[in-house]
Amino acid sequence: MPGFESSTAADQRFTVNLSILFTELPLLERPAAAATAGFTAVELWWPWVDSPAPERSELDALKTAIEDAGVQLTGLNFYAGRLPGPDRGALSIPGEESERFRANIDVAADFARSLGCTALNALYGNRVDGVDPAEQDALALRNLVLAARAADRIGAVLLIEALNRPESPLYPLVSAPAAVGIVDKVNQATGLGNARFLMDLYHLSMNGEDLPAVIERYADRAGHVQIADNPGRGAPGTGTLPLEDLLDQLRKAGYEGPVGLEYKPGDRPSAEAFDWLPR
Repeated sequence: MPGFESSTAADQRFTVNLSILFTELPLLERPAAAATAGFTAVELWWPWVDSPAPERSELDALKTAIEDAGVQLTGLNFYAGRLPGPDRGALSIPGEESERFRANIDVAADFARSLGCTALNALYGNRVDGVDPAEQDALALRNLVLAARAADRIGAVLLIEALNRPESPLYPLVSAPAAVGIVDKVNQATGLGNARFLMDLYHLSMNGEDLPAVIERYADRAGHVQIADNPGRGAPGTGTLPLEDLLDQLRKAGYEGPVGLEYKPGDRPSAEAFDWLPR
């Protein structure tokens, strides 16, 4: 597999998403596995898919595993339902799911603060049959305002992410402008200015967007970047995206934050899925 060669790409701060890589291991073993593979930073989807507020012992066990591994938690999703799975967030879904999201806000924020994590991702949620989209959008804005305030309380940014229509046909934010539009609404509603765009180059490519144009227009709005190759959502070099060039462009545009590796390792152990990286 071809690797990254340029010094700009080599200087990127790569962080491993432990909810899609190293999943062949139990959750509490993944931080140490990432450290052994040479990484100093990790990120996570909300690990307890059925519980927005797990027992303190479970939170403490994960915190200890991350600290003992010597890695930094750089990003954490709020509760978003079953990921991987059919759910794509909870905050815009009336009833039990949005209540679960609200119950998770302070739990996730306090857990993030305990580990020095300064980026919290709030997935918007699928459209629901029989519910007016305008009602869902109003509910989403109310909940995102609560999330932004919780993030501000711990000195964090609130991330808003665009997914892709082929894989998430019921998710309404399937373009960079759509996600950035929600960022603007949240910032206007709170006055805090801490909502930011999560620029996932895989999802945007699946939507057929012009990635260099997206970077040129929105690099200064990005609070986090994630990558996977396309097609296949595999490691860089397994598909056709010019990820090295795109990351170089991001750096030149002034983005200095982490780049999350959110790809599938394929039919091999995750520890073998990093041979594209500069060493």
